[in-house]
Amino acid sequence: MAHKRIRKFNTKDTYPEQNLDNDLCQAVVAGNTIYLRGQVAQELDTGKNVAMGDAGAQAHKAMENIAQLLGECGSEMAHVVKVVVYLTDIKYREDVYRAMGKHLKGVYPVSTGLVVSALARPEWLVEIDATAVIPDGEPE
Repeated sequence: MAHKRIRKFNTKDTYPEQNLDNDLCQAVVAGNTIYLRGQVAQELDTGKNVAMGDAGAQAHKAMENIAQLLGECGSEMAHVVKVVVYLTDIKYREDVYRAMGKHLKGVYPVSTGLVVSALARPEWLVEIDATAVIPDGEPE
């Protein structure tokens, strides 16, 4: 089975100030597994940054993006199995996890949290990476 790639893009278009030329996508569907690119506070359709300076609001937007991408892949938030959260400062943890928790209430994914020195753009305070499945009627 071929992998399905959702929302293909090239980094020379998304990061014009950087000397990059990588072909990437927002999501890959491999079998019934969905691998998402790390999501930030950026509109998927326009690339516009939102919620600058507010880590909780940035996490909320990242989770909205995750939900949208999962829908485009044939799944939903209830089928998230893993999240990885990248914070640029530990002081953002409570706000980010509260925002993320609202989107994952009752889902119980595994989670890893990291504090990093920076993300791809200095205005991004949080990035959330998710892995999910497309359900096939298996028992819960």
